[in-house]
Amino acid sequence: MGGVKNRNTQRGFRELKRELRAQNNSHTIASDSKVKKCMNEDGENGWSPSAFTAWKLILSIRIGSAVWSGISDCDETYNYWEPTHHLIYGQGLQTWEYDPKYALRSYLYLLVHALPGWLYTKLVSENPLQVFYLTRFLLACICSSCETYFYLGVVEEFGVNVGRLTYALLTLSAGMFISSTAYLPSSTSMYLVCLAYGAWFSKNYKLAIFASALSTLSSWPFTCILAAPIALDILRRSKHKMFITWSGLSALAILPPMIVCDSFYYGRTVLPTLNIVLYNVFTSHGPDLYGTEPWTYYLYNGVLNFNIMFPAALIAVPVVYLTSLALGVQRVPCSGKRLPLLISQLGMYLWLIVFWLQPHKEERFLFPIYPLLLLAAALLIDTVQRLIHLLLRVSSTTTQHVSKMRGYSASTSWFVVFTLTIFGLLSASRIVGLYQHYQGSMSTWLEVSQLGPSHHTSNICLGKEWHRFPSSFFLPSTSYKIGFLASDFRGQLPKYYAEMSNSTIPTAIYHKDFNDQNLEEPSRYIDLEQCHYIVDLDCDWCVTSRQPRYSLEPGWSTLSTQSYLDSRSSHPVFRAFFFPFLDSKYCKYSKYLLLKKSQNGL
Repeated sequence: MGGVKNRNTQRGFRELKRELRAQNNSHTIASDSKVKKCMNEDGENGWSPSAFTAWKLILSIRIGSAVWSGISDCDETYNYWEPTHHLIYGQGLQTWEYDPKYALRSYLYLLVHALPGWLYTKLVSENPLQVFYLTRFLLACICSSCETYFYLGVVEEFGVNVGRLTYALLTLSAGMFISSTAYLPSSTSMYLVCLAYGAWFSKNYKLAIFASALSTLSSWPFTCILAAPIALDILRRSKHKMFITWSGLSALAILPPMIVCDSFYYGRTVLPTLNIVLYNVFTSHGPDLYGTEPWTYYLYNGVLNFNIMFPAALIAVPVVYLTSLALGVQRVPCSGKRLPLLISQLGMYLWLIVFWLQPHKEERFLFPIYPLLLLAAALLIDTVQRLIHLLLRVSSTTTQHVSKMRGYSASTSWFVVFTLTIFGLLSASRIVGLYQHYQGSMSTWLEVSQLGPSHHTSNICLGKEWHRFPSSFFLPSTSYKIGFLASDFRGQLPKYYAEMSNSTIPTAIYHKDFNDQNLEEPSRYIDLEQCHYIVDLDCDWCVTSRQPRYSLEPGWSTLSTQSYLDSRSSHPVFRAFFFPFLDSKYCKYSKYLLLKKSQNGL
């Protein structure tokens, strides 16, 4: 019996080889038809969520981000939330980037975000905290809509299986959860990249051009890198006239309103998009003043936010091409329905090369390519599915068994479930860890927002915790102001917008105490005696001569105490992720305090 089985197996292998050889040598079927046939091998398993279903699920997750995500980047607070608070309530902190001398940021970008909040204050309530979360909810809606459109474009270009995988990775990803509701140009560019690439994959070239132009001109100019593959594909299709026409129309639709708006607010003719490029690229110091990081920074950060999918995305294109070269394009396609894989994924790799080489690195710099990273990871998973399916075919004992096998996505569904389960659990652990470990700061400021009305100016002071201030939207009213105490930070801090002077609006007033080299400006500090409240992190290692333990200073009492992770005393893995029952063993916490000056200290 063993000999008969062996002969049958050998016969099955020979027949399978003849079948594959015949497929490779066939010249009667066009190459595109081969790819399409292979991509649609799913048969009855070609289901994917409808647009509305996909949007509803992802929106619910993004709303969760709006509620539970903290503000992890002080640039979001001081360069976007604070000037927005000024536009709505007439009071807010100003950074040097908004001084008319430098004019690096666009007020038109702020006005688009401020308008819904301003209308809310006129029609519903002036409560600033409600305006803050209303704005975040709107960002969640915009992000989820753009992600849904991107998903539909992926289905159109790469097929149902890759589309489903991309959608699953978008919904489960910790990186997308963090970036989706951040009030940052990099997040806005992420929305527009989803829109541009979704339109590109769906052959809606006009929308792809406009979305790319909107991202480049009004959000973050460096996203022109991601528009390059779209332009290359349009031009190689000999659509030169359409490309030039729509590029010109897009520029005419975006630039004049921006120049008019920003020139009004700055009091002189300016184009912030040009200014920020000149500062970052053509000055001797540029952004490196704000710190440099080793080459491993993005690798470490990518693994934190995307765990196993980040390395998968990095190696996706080489692996797919090598596999396709070894096994043939019919079994492992190295292109979508219209686009070679190298062109569709070129933007992601260009972005990584450019920003990985910069000494100054920040997590938000990778936000625009987060959806593209997940698409690349989905392509790799799809390729692995095809390989597993091929191995299952080869290992089948007879040709009859081969002919009865299901499509590759159905026969390897166990692999997808296993992979997505690992990815989802690690992503959830990361999301919960960020909230569990660091929510003490936001919880404290929620306590601040509930302070009673003040009939005089009350100063809420910050020392070393200036960078965790979530914005003036967490102050009860404009009767409360932020004051900065001297700390070990020796850089430049923001200051409040000036009052209108001689009919000059506050945003157009020049200030001599701003500089573009991050030099400390002592005029920003106030004395401890001027403080009515202090928000501070109480920890042993952070006490210095400029950072006393304010909770032990005479005349101060504690109003609120929250737990906040002590990263120096906690295990590196357990501080990055949350593991039930183990967290308390491997993580140490400090106290995040809201202090109030006692009556005898007033």
